[in-house]
Amino acid sequence: MRPATSFILAALFMATPVHAAALTVGLAVPREGSSDILGEQMRRGAAAAAQETGAQIVEADDACTAASGIAAAQNFIENEVDLVIGFACTETIEAALPALKDAGIPVITPAVRTASLTDKHERTGWPVFRIAPRGDAERGSVARILIERWRDAHFAIVDDGTIYGRELAENLRAEAEQQGLKPVYVDTFRPQLDNQIGLIGRLNRAGATHVFVGGDREDVAVMARDAAGLGYPIVFAGGEALRSAPGAVPLATGTLMIGLPEWSEIAPQDLVASFREAGIEPEGYVLPTYAAFQIADQAGTQAEESETSLAEALSSTAFQTVIGAVRFDEKGDRAENPYRLYRFDGTNFVPVE
Repeated sequence: MRPATSFILAALFMATPVHAAALTVGLAVPREGSSDILGEQMRRGAAAAAQETGAQIVEADDACTAASGIAAAQNFIENEVDLVIGFACTETIEAALPALKDAGIPVITPAVRTASLTDKHERTGWPVFRIAPRGDAERGSVARILIERWRDAHFAIVDDGTIYGRELAENLRAEAEQQGLKPVYVDTFRPQLDNQIGLIGRLNRAGATHVFVGGDREDVAVMARDAAGLGYPIVFAGGEALRSAPGAVPLATGTLMIGLPEWSEIAPQDLVASFREAGIEPEGYVLPTYAAFQIADQAGTQAEESETSLAEALSSTAFQTVIGAVRFDEKGDRAENPYRLYRFDGTNFVPVE
């Protein structure tokens, strides 16, 4: 833990009562490279939560290599941790899990989304529990939410040709057609153009009133601007990529997004205020990591009371956390689907009931 962060958060939470059966928790976080910012977010969440729960933290490096995963697992085993929280890279966590399984040490990851991690559960028996949504959860949510809302609309589906955009678009098209719905127009567009007037003209001729775009924020903004310039009323929707930083063209008011909540809007506001008063923005993985420590603490209590293992408690208990209720299914994925529909109000994305 970096000294300044540790000192500030200790001061914030030193008055919080310590749980009687505090755990020793391994924390696997990136320390260098492009993922260092994720590691720092996890450290901040861990430091605050440890003050609440009394957990003792043993940190190891997730360097996004198999070697670092094996080394982290050995470090945790030698330090006799009760449970591990963290990991940002699939390669690292998959290398660590065999040894952790043999040692009876479960893992809660707030970050790794790779679907195969938990799909392997029946074969591997890896004791891994995931707060982060699965990698395929976004495209499933796009289809579920939009098909229900656009059942009677003349909708179109376009994508930018990237793996991300095409998977979102193709899954929506396939799911819609399984339910007897056919888009009025399907196409792959050329991204990052100064204008999309040609595409807008084709959408207009097809009679599309609603368009899902498998692409980034700037392309959606350009399409909406060009449609408005042609006097063509149309509703655009996209995935999580719409939360990216604004570009040269403002995103149109009314644009729909299927995405995850901003955890700082869901969490108790006194906790959020405490972070901000300390000069720390509770963004990214700060609050999911905090929630993972809350889950570990509650699972420890459950295991102690029922005389079961931590892994069994994690598999059978509903947990109350700063990011909402969390349960894990039989594979270790989060049972609740956190994806929601949002509408851009000109400044922020606000939930749509």
